[in-house]
Amino acid sequence: MKLSLPALLDAGRRYVSGHFFPASFPSLGHRAAPARPVRRAVVLAGLGLGLATVLAFPATPSYAQDWGGERWVGTWGAGPGGPPLPANTQTFTDQTVRLIVHTSIGGTRVRIRLSNEMGSTPLRIGNAHVALRATGADNGAGIQEGSDRPLTFSGNAAITIPPGAPVLSDPVDLAVPALSDLAVSLYLPGTVGATTIHGTASQTNYVSLPGDFTGAATLPTQRTILSWPFLTEVDVTGGSNGGGAAVVTLGDSITDGTRSTPDTNNRWPDWLERRLQTVRDPAGGLNARLGVVNRGISGNRLLTNPPEGSLAGRNILERFDRDVLATAGVRYMTLMIGINDIGNSSAANPLATADLIAGYRQVIARAHAKGIAVYGATLTPFEGAGYYSVEKEAIRQAVNNWIRASDEFDGVIDFDRVTRDPSHPARFLPSYDSGDHLHPNDLGYQAMGNAVPLELFRTLSAALKPAAQAGAAKAPVREVVTQ
Repeated sequence: MKLSLPALLDAGRRYVSGHFFPASFPSLGHRAAPARPVRRAVVLAGLGLGLATVLAFPATPSYAQDWGGERWVGTWGAGPGGPPLPANTQTFTDQTVRLIVHTSIGGTRVRIRLSNEMGSTPLRIGNAHVALRATGADNGAGIQEGSDRPLTFSGNAAITIPPGAPVLSDPVDLAVPALSDLAVSLYLPGTVGATTIHGTASQTNYVSLPGDFTGAATLPTQRTILSWPFLTEVDVTGGSNGGGAAVVTLGDSITDGTRSTPDTNNRWPDWLERRLQTVRDPAGGLNARLGVVNRGISGNRLLTNPPEGSLAGRNILERFDRDVLATAGVRYMTLMIGINDIGNSSAANPLATADLIAGYRQVIARAHAKGIAVYGATLTPFEGAGYYSVEKEAIRQAVNNWIRASDEFDGVIDFDRVTRDPSHPARFLPSYDSGDHLHPNDLGYQAMGNAVPLELFRTLSAALKPAAQAGAAKAPVREVVTQ
């Protein structure tokens, strides 16, 4: 795709404070019109000026999770990888795994999603419980007194999950605070291999001695693991999340938080969710109603699958329906993917910029068809990483230029600008480099999370108000002034 000089000049005019924002609603041109169009939002932030800003409601907001008057919203999630090679598969024999997850949004009822989607044999769950984690108790494995809730699946305490399938638990009443830790305990009778697993949790989880300890306040721990087997989502409803929605952050290891400090929740989506919980601006359409569901998988790619046995997950185009569309309450997504496609390309497996652009366009079209806003993120520097080359850097730069200037995303988050060394733009700012020259450290992840403009969610989250839901299909474009 060639960009004209006027297009580049227009892009420059709209490049504000490290973020690129589209100037007008797009002409779909050669692209098919989405079934539920997500209208572009113009956000001009941080200028200190009163500027007219066009805000638009989505044409037809849709919530497939609204059965029985309950709107479920994802408060936590992980993208499943696998299956690993048999020699590398974690196994459990008549044991309880206690998995710690950090919520983004709060609620008064909770349910979980378990997955055997990467498995080739049935998965037996003998018992499952959810509770609030007791901070510091039992070396991190303890649960708060009075918070333990047994879970059922279609009314049964145990369930056998077929190969390739996920299951949802029945809802239970539990007051779940935002930004808190839950403990999900699964009893696995017999010998079970973790074929569906998120391999880079950056979170300590616990495996018991033999026995069902799902409801135990203290867990007789045999070992710890830094992965999440079988658990792929936690949803909440009720409480302060009324009218809520979820933001899915889709990507690779940089979204997954690789090389962040374990047990500290320092991934960039964690910093985003903390900011969303801090800001209170109901009149502007932004408050504590947005859950953040992290679907980053270390090693993941946009177009191709990693070698068999890897925990890097299926490619984005393959896993999009499962990891984005199936997420409860999803209304927004961020997309940061492609550095592993670039880095793993070779003369035998060549990659062109146009290949990645075609993949991005597929994600955009499929998201828009379901009324989901898509915010593209530029690829961060990688000079010094093992698979870096000057030729691959040229592809990264071309991809980033397209993300910034194409107008095809609903907004752009310029992570490249935030993390690069101004004196050497092909590499990380040294204070943000984890040491492998590919992943940020904790400070780098914080800078990324703080760089996401919350105005991206303000513009479309206004449509979640009850009055807007009733009249969204006929709602006119409205003009307001932001300071």
